[in-house]
Amino acid sequence: MEHEQTAPDQPKQEESAPDPGTADTRRGRRATLLIAGAAVLGVLAGTITGYAVQYQREPTPLPPLAQQVMAAPQPQAMNASSSRRSINANRWHKADEELAKKLLDAPGGAKDGFSGARSTDEFAVDYFENPANGLANLVSQQIKGIATVRWSEADRNFVEIHLLQFQDRRGAEDFQAGIGRYMPNKKFAGNAGKEVPGVPADFGHLWIDSEAHEKPGYHPVRGSRAVVRRGDIVMSIEYTNNRGDIDENDLVELAKRQMERL
Repeated sequence: MEHEQTAPDQPKQEESAPDPGTADTRRGRRATLLIAGAAVLGVLAGTITGYAVQYQREPTPLPPLAQQVMAAPQPQAMNASSSRRSINANRWHKADEELAKKLLDAPGGAKDGFSGARSTDEFAVDYFENPANGLANLVSQQIKGIATVRWSEADRNFVEIHLLQFQDRRGAEDFQAGIGRYMPNKKFAGNAGKEVPGVPADFGHLWIDSEAHEKPGYHPVRGSRAVVRRGDIVMSIEYTNNRGDIDENDLVELAKRQMERL
């Protein structure tokens, strides 16, 4: 009887050994991670050490600015000798004083006198019927400085002279032209006015109210105005009489004297 033939047992293969190339790659990666970690720790330690050292040191002063302290007058507390200018010293520039020096001096015996520089907003409140619009116009015309002198004589004649200086002639021209547009209205002078003697027509004009303003129980009041431009400065003179009588020669004389000071 035939038997099944049994194949002889094959010898077991030896267990596979690790690949030398793979082991080297793993070691390289571990070494790289260790070096990177050491670098990070070194930077962190250096930063902490730097902060610790700097914390112990005195702060390094910054270099001085070109103008650390601006030269400006100090406001003063109100007292018997103080004025609006001394209380609000920083609202005026030194150049304003030069403009104020060009104003006429109030005559001897005059009352209620004031002479000096004025801030733009303060002037707008006193001068314009609509102060907000007037102030906006002055700013757009690039107003540079304003000075005013005022006085009264014999409780009848009231004089107010304003000098307005602009950054250039264009602003002065616009301001002068604006006055020329509204003065002929009945609400103001009510007439076209006339030229100021000795001044070219484009540079000066004067108006005397056509009618006196009257109220029951009050004296009739008549006003007049002379406006002259010289360069970037506009001179505006308001001459009012509370008896309803204006002498044109008085207004012209004031204008001539003030122009001489300019």
